[in-house]
Amino acid sequence: MYEFFDPAQSTKLVHHYITNMVDPAYDNLPYWLLLPNKKPAEAAHCRVDDAELVGSWYEGLCCAMEILGTNEGEDVRQSLRRHLMKSWGEHGLRFCEKYPWTHTVHASFHEMGYILPAINLITAQYPDDEEAEKRASELVRGMRELVIERKVRTFWSGDFEETEPIYEFPNDVYLKYGGFDLTRHTGRGEQAIRNAVVLHALVTRYEIKNDPAALELARGLANYVLGPSRYFNYKMEFFGHVHSAVWFACGLIKLGRLTNEPRYIEKGKAITDYALSLSSTFGWLPEYAQWHPISEEHCETCCIKDIIVAADELIKCGYTEYYDVMNRFARNQLMENQVRYTGYVTVDNNKPDGDGITYRDIDKRMLGGFTGGSEPNAISLSRFRSIAGCCVGTAPVALKTVWDDAVTDCGGILTVNIPFDKKTADYEMTSGVPNEGKITLRVTKACKAGFRVYDWMEAPAFSVNGQDTSAVREGDILYAELKAGDEAALTFPLETQTHKENVRGVDFTVFTRGCDVVDLSPRGEHVRLYQRNLDEPKYYPTPDDVVYTGAANYGPTQQK
Repeated sequence: MYEFFDPAQSTKLVHHYITNMVDPAYDNLPYWLLLPNKKPAEAAHCRVDDAELVGSWYEGLCCAMEILGTNEGEDVRQSLRRHLMKSWGEHGLRFCEKYPWTHTVHASFHEMGYILPAINLITAQYPDDEEAEKRASELVRGMRELVIERKVRTFWSGDFEETEPIYEFPNDVYLKYGGFDLTRHTGRGEQAIRNAVVLHALVTRYEIKNDPAALELARGLANYVLGPSRYFNYKMEFFGHVHSAVWFACGLIKLGRLTNEPRYIEKGKAITDYALSLSSTFGWLPEYAQWHPISEEHCETCCIKDIIVAADELIKCGYTEYYDVMNRFARNQLMENQVRYTGYVTVDNNKPDGDGITYRDIDKRMLGGFTGGSEPNAISLSRFRSIAGCCVGTAPVALKTVWDDAVTDCGGILTVNIPFDKKTADYEMTSGVPNEGKITLRVTKACKAGFRVYDWMEAPAFSVNGQDTSAVREGDILYAELKAGDEAALTFPLETQTHKENVRGVDFTVFTRGCDVVDLSPRGEHVRLYQRNLDEPKYYPTPDDVVYTGAANYGPTQQK
């Protein structure tokens, strides 16, 4: 017997993390930095807690609450909203508060890529919220005021007017007291793409509010990155941060779809495909492309979220083959990147919290967190961002995308796209994968209903109420006419198969049952992944197995 793919359970765990890894002394301000291998373990505040996290955790918690259909955590959600609505400054930018652990008070355009989605969510859910609408509108227009607009190309052969908007930010840092200071930078490099992650949120702002300023800024930023920045080559390959590049691709695809401009869709698809060429078949992606030796790369959960969202955007453009990508990435590496066991954590509840550091019940509170850097077969706890606050905010967005896309109306056919157990007022879906090759769909009203068929489903058979039925095939969908209360089933042989795959410079044997990886060889440490055989004993590290090697592992002044 093997573990089932259970996004609802994963959502419960991340909901637990978000609502517990917060600081009541500061109105439930999140803790980004978690040191699970320190003895005793601790979580510590840093500047990013009041920068991107108040936006990403608000969005993540909203996604989790919607999946679970619960109001639990509403107090934390309101705290996050209060933080989100503070510290707004000139040009509509959101700045961090001045906490004891904060140094220079500034805004980062990369961080606006986390802030604007949260504000978009509020304005979509609460159309009468004038404060949120004001913040969203002013942020869009303020960023538009700050860009450099490239209007003319002055070249040796003459001057040529640009025919489309081309916008770039002069820097990646904007000081609250001083504005653009070109002697300062974040040090991340890749300024063009890091600043452009706000693209997807700008297009969403246009989609939900028909905001022309958001569309104009989105076009200008997209054109700059695709053109003068020279960040991508002609095949849309890139050198650098996978999270930023694929997040930007999500925005490109959505921009092309909403404006009916295929060129943006094509570019976004090519960027996504390049990232997929660097990944494993089961969803492990490097954090950076062509930056370090591949053997030094780790998988950031944020990158998995981006691929899943990009797949969703491409599906909406008619590329339904990306259901397979979403399915494999979600049920494999996304699930494995979540913390579900903490017996290796050393806790000292006698040590008082204070000075922005908490020791209390870290082992219990960190359940449900997501890693910022896994190997294909393990989470190395001694590595910086073994558990990462940024990934905790983005993972629920991926889970919500998968939850919503699991069963959809595909051309008038209620279709199972991603098999797991889910029940709504309209249907109940159950899945036997990976233990049994059987998926069922019971409907509550008459409709056409069926299943998306994948390559791993050999010789699928369709039945209704236990009786074999001659189903209709349209593309990858098998369906039939169902009456209210009917239950359709798709059955297929399911056996354990193996294939060889080189991931992160290591030759792995991958054991699969259908779309689920049930084991990897060689196996990893500290926290071994893909221990999915329920009949085998689990291996987890003990506190003695995990060595804390000092704060130097966590970067200068413990800043992200």
